[in-house]
Amino acid sequence: MGQLSVNQIFRDLETGKPLIHQITNNVTINDCANATLAIGASPVMATSIEEVEAMAGLADALVINFGTITADMYESMVLAGKAANRKGIPVVFDPVGVGATPYRTQKAMDYMKKVKVDIVRGNGTEVYALIGGQANTRGVDAGELSLTHTELAKLAAEKLNAVIVISGKHDAISDGTRVAEIENGDIWLTAVTGTGCMTTALIASCAGVSEDYFSAAVVGMGIMSLAGERARRKISDGEGIGTFKVKLMDEIFTMNETVWEREVILR
Repeated sequence: MGQLSVNQIFRDLETGKPLIHQITNNVTINDCANATLAIGASPVMATSIEEVEAMAGLADALVINFGTITADMYESMVLAGKAANRKGIPVVFDPVGVGATPYRTQKAMDYMKKVKVDIVRGNGTEVYALIGGQANTRGVDAGELSLTHTELAKLAAEKLNAVIVISGKHDAISDGTRVAEIENGDIWLTAVTGTGCMTTALIASCAGVSEDYFSAAVVGMGIMSLAGERARRKISDGEGIGTFKVKLMDEIFTMNETVWEREVILR
């Protein structure tokens, strides 16, 4: 797998305060902005077609999230993506719900042709749909696959020429050569809307300070999985997912390289 630049990424987040331009899910936009701030980066959520190119030109990374995609938003995404490509900053794509409807799937395929995507973060069925597979998808939730997440991440990385991050019980990350699995996390992460979108924001924040997008993806994914695990451990009897969400944000805010390297279960 090679040496991950965990310490360097956390140091550069603290000193660099990267600007992360996010055209993201309207349902989770506030959570994504707060997660970006919590890890030490700066969010900007500009979506207007009149300014997305200029904003991407100021940013250190770009997030494209299909959660609440519309025709107008898609055009903004293309313009921002092309501007990011020209500047040479990472484009992080979250194909929310791709595979669920023909519209989302067609637009995702079209986007990957028009814009060079550097990192893709999704669940297994979304990623499988991106490489032309068909799976049982329920809305934006994952369905069943015959491939393991690790096998799928490596295959998709080869086909799409991008770092692939697949969230699940065990998270899988691959750039086609290197492969990592993260075994942290908690089932309560699936009970809070937006944890996947926030994970994409965290990965983009890490990619905004590192040219090693594989390391950035592993560190960002590990932050969310570990934060969820640590937050759940601090839940008392009678407390539920509302308290969990608050504690989750606290754990992201207090995360550092020492905690990450000590507690992330990586193989």
